[in-house]
Amino acid sequence: LVGSEMCIRDRSYSFEIKEVFVKSIPIKYRKPQREKAEMIVRKILTLLALTTLAIANQTIAQSYDSNPSAQKMHYYDIADFEMQASDINYADHIAPILQRSCLQCHRPGGGGPMSFLSYDEVRPWAPVIMYRTAIRDRMGAMPPWYIEKDIGISDGFESDYSLSDLDLAMIQAWAQNGAPRGNPANEPPPYVVTEGEDWTLGEPDLVLTGPEMTRPAVAPDWWGDIGIVPTGLTEDRYVQSIEVKEVNDIPDDIGSNTVGGRYIWHHMTYSSGVLSEDGSFILPETRVGWPIHEVGRNADKFPDSAGRLLQANSALHLNAAHMHSNGRETKGHLEFGIKFFPKGYKPKYTERGPRTGNGVDLDVLPGLPNQELRNSVVLQEHTKIMAFEPHLHAPGVRMCLEAIFGHNKFTINCVGYDHNWVKQYIYKEDSAPLLPKGTILQTIAYMDTSSNNPNLADSRNWSGGGRRSVSNMFIDLGYSVTMTEEQFQEEMAARREILGNKNNYDVGCPLCWAPVPEYDEAGGGSD
Repeated sequence: LVGSEMCIRDRSYSFEIKEVFVKSIPIKYRKPQREKAEMIVRKILTLLALTTLAIANQTIAQSYDSNPSAQKMHYYDIADFEMQASDINYADHIAPILQRSCLQCHRPGGGGPMSFLSYDEVRPWAPVIMYRTAIRDRMGAMPPWYIEKDIGISDGFESDYSLSDLDLAMIQAWAQNGAPRGNPANEPPPYVVTEGEDWTLGEPDLVLTGPEMTRPAVAPDWWGDIGIVPTGLTEDRYVQSIEVKEVNDIPDDIGSNTVGGRYIWHHMTYSSGVLSEDGSFILPETRVGWPIHEVGRNADKFPDSAGRLLQANSALHLNAAHMHSNGRETKGHLEFGIKFFPKGYKPKYTERGPRTGNGVDLDVLPGLPNQELRNSVVLQEHTKIMAFEPHLHAPGVRMCLEAIFGHNKFTINCVGYDHNWVKQYIYKEDSAPLLPKGTILQTIAYMDTSSNNPNLADSRNWSGGGRRSVSNMFIDLGYSVTMTEEQFQEEMAARREILGNKNNYDVGCPLCWAPVPEYDEAGGGSD
């Protein structure tokens, strides 16, 4: 073989046979021998290509090591932001960060174990705040927002209260410099929560109240149907947001070492539908599903293009409550705060996409970190992913969402997981992944059953699928919508306007810069 060449540049592969010389062969045999030699060369180069591709794919795949010693802490030098460490103080820099990202929980009656409403309350915790915020995107991080910012879509989310690199740099400089207060006159106005203002998405248009329930101080977990809650609506309305909160009789000034210690609901699965004539149940054919309420979970805000229907003469069906004891006899109920789109609104998208994951057929081995579970779904329709919500149980430490289309694999997002803080990540309309039909949507979960995982009851136990936290689930509880060909092309055209030119790439839109198909009148845009 003379002059064969293989070029590998930036993970793209091309192969070219420059020239093959076959010598000392009679002229009448040279052509078939030359063709045979070229075929052999092509086979060799194809084998080399497959080997190289396999190595490359192994190299670029998302690796993960759940051992604490292998985890990256996110520390930054404030000088890289052209600021002096000695200038950073509580009044001008730290208090605004806390009000934006921490005080919803770290206040009397909130989910946090200590209050951060004043400098005197915050100052003793400065080293801990520096450490916990630097964890950033895995179990133990504060605030609990676990999107890995260096992979996939990093800043295209609704209600994102995560900390920026600059925020972390200021916290670290402040804590390392003795946590100075600065001028108290420069502190922002006190953070005050009054009756009716503790809804994170604002005052609801409608508040529905579930039945009062009581749990003893110590008892097994309980699952069951707790009935229906009529909405009182006289016309169909589309919901813009829904937020569920537990209201109980635990005094605000009683602290707790865990989020669950302040609540009796572990989660609530519910739906809605039109009431039967006697008002005792909802008609099955009218049932509408809603996102699950869980302890520590953020509120649901639906995109402008995909509001969810709440019908006239309807009710919520609280069909699957999971309740637990918290060490104190507690009485409480759930409140559902609903905000509507304006009257006359109609959603652009109404058909839901598939759900990914595996909640049943699981095999999680004991005493073993870095276990990886995978689930794949082939999209049968063009799909817009609206929200990503990793749902694992105690062994879970991370989940990734990947899209495979053609020869390419795109990591949409990787998210740390802590079963104490179940979170959903709602994409903004102009950042939501736009995936063509035929895409393989792959969900990857990472489990750690070693002694390094503090959420485990016992690292020696094997576990399969099940509802209890000592069993396992592996599901993406987020949601998506399907699109027609015309809607898909419209979405990609709008995304191209945002990107501006082909030098800007959207990992969630693999076909955004592909040639736009042309349809004749007979073919239309339905295929």
